[in-house]
Amino acid sequence: MDKVMISVAPVAATDKNIIPEKIARDVIDCWRAGAAMVHLHVRDEHGNLTTDMSVLNKTLELIRKDSDIIIEVSTGGVSNLTIEERCVPLYSDLVEACSLNVGSTNLGKAVYCNPIDDVKYCVQEILKTGKTPEVEVFEIGHTYAMEELMAQYAFKEPVLFSIVLGHKGEAPPTPKALANMISMIPTNAVWGITHANRRDFGIVAAALGMGAKTVRIGFEDSNYLDENTMVETNLPLVEKTVRLLRAMDKAPMSADEARMYFNIK
Repeated sequence: MDKVMISVAPVAATDKNIIPEKIARDVIDCWRAGAAMVHLHVRDEHGNLTTDMSVLNKTLELIRKDSDIIIEVSTGGVSNLTIEERCVPLYSDLVEACSLNVGSTNLGKAVYCNPIDDVKYCVQEILKTGKTPEVEVFEIGHTYAMEELMAQYAFKEPVLFSIVLGHKGEAPPTPKALANMISMIPTNAVWGITHANRRDFGIVAAALGMGAKTVRIGFEDSNYLDENTMVETNLPLVEKTVRLLRAMDKAPMSADEARMYFNIK
């Protein structure tokens, strides 16, 4: 049976009250329901991106205490942090994987800056620390940039791309955009889908039908269960994703299955 990794990104960028115990409970419930990875950012108690790992460390310790979910922490996010500061989570022993952003893009009224020298610094630190990158590509040019980096650096295979659609100012969440983005994925890589500002599961379903090996779901991208229903925890989003997979004769990967498939150590 075809298996897919569900990744949960449980914290909205607009959340200004970061409570480790609440996040950990939500993540553990999602793991029990079928999520194999959690995606988090380094935030302080007020939700601001920071280099202070104390709040995140407490969250990760609580998550690890009661689950074996893969822990992925972002090296990105729109902020004034330097690339050195953004790479702080790479040095945590609790962190197994990380996001890798390989180009700049417009995100609404903000500009998400990732100049190539910063990208290469991040790549070098990822390789040095042995983390597994998930390459977030917002445009076709990002995919091409990563293919060039793959020719320069010894990445673990398979390299995982996450096709991100739906932010205002970047690639739209349409079948045509999805197909074009998929067409640029290198043959020695695998890919998944992140649909930002999602109101339904149509693009997620389309991506799964076209071969996505990961689905990212969670409040960082949207808290909509359907166009009329917003939920208060991430659990219903994961449960709906699991039902969608099973309806397509697929199944969610366990954390250990995902570690083996994506070469996460």
